Order: sequence, then structure tokens, then C-alpha cells
Amino acid sequence: MTPMIRLTFIALVITFSSTAVFAGIRIPFGEREVLNKVYDLPNTDEFKAEDGNFIDLATFHKEYNIAYFLPLYVTEEPKLVLFDEKKDAFYDLPQDKIDAILASQKLNKEQLNKLPFYTKYGGKIVALLIIVALIWGLIPSKNEEEAAPKEI
Repeated sequence: MTPMIRLTFIALVITFSSTAVFAGIRIPFGEREVLNKVYDLPNTDEFKAEDGNFIDLATFHKEYNIAYFLPLYVTEEPKLVLFDEKKDAFYDLPQDKIDAILASQKLNKEQLNKLPFYTKYGGKIVALLIIVALIWGLIPSKNEEEAAPKEI
């Protein structure tokens, strides 16, 4: 009987210690800035930052999201910027310089400067599904006894 008591005690300790740890976790939500690398520029002197790191093209936009993976809506439309991946920094250049870089690399601006499907619609779909699941859970269901036909 003592192994059973010991196993129960260990299970209770794990359960109560893990809830204490998870009680302090907060779900972040709010507006955040998002950088998405869209094109890897050639590693030449033409595309080298002042600190010696090579830069690439990225889109920059602001979105309101929950827990960093559920974007609800975009607060600032995307724009093309130069992105230094090693420093995790971006350079906001004038539009004519960005257009010159796009022309030199023969790139289409409209194809590069767009949001992914999940950022545009996925977060809204997932949030809607969560709300529907919550409402569905609140709707009372029929008893199985009343729904099943009675046998004679």
C-alpha cells in the first residue's frame, strides 16, 4: 500500500507545483512591430551596411495580436525596408531608393510588399472559431435519456 501512497503524493506535488508556475504566466497582447524577410539580396559591397553586415529586403508592418501568434488586425500597412538580420534592425529608406534596389534586382514590388494569408485572415478565423467553441460550450445539451427512444 505504501507504493500507492507514494505515487499519489508525487502526483499531487507535481500537480500543485506546476499550477503555481503557470499561475504567473501572462498572455501578451497588444500592438507589435513585425519584420518579415522577403528577399535575400546578394552579399556584395553594394548591399553592405556601415557595420559590415549584409542587408536584405523585408516588409515592416504593425499588427494587434494575442500571444505573438494570433494576429487580429493590421494597424499599419506593410512597407519595404532594408533588414539587417544579424543586428535584427531595419533601415527605412526613401521610396525612390527602394525602387532603385528593386529595379536593379528585377523584382516586383507588389509581390514582395504583401502580407501572408495568416496575418491577414488566419488570426480572425482562429479567433472566430474560439468564440464559436465557447458559445457552443455554453449552450445546454439534451439529456441522453430524453433523446434516446424508450424500449418497451
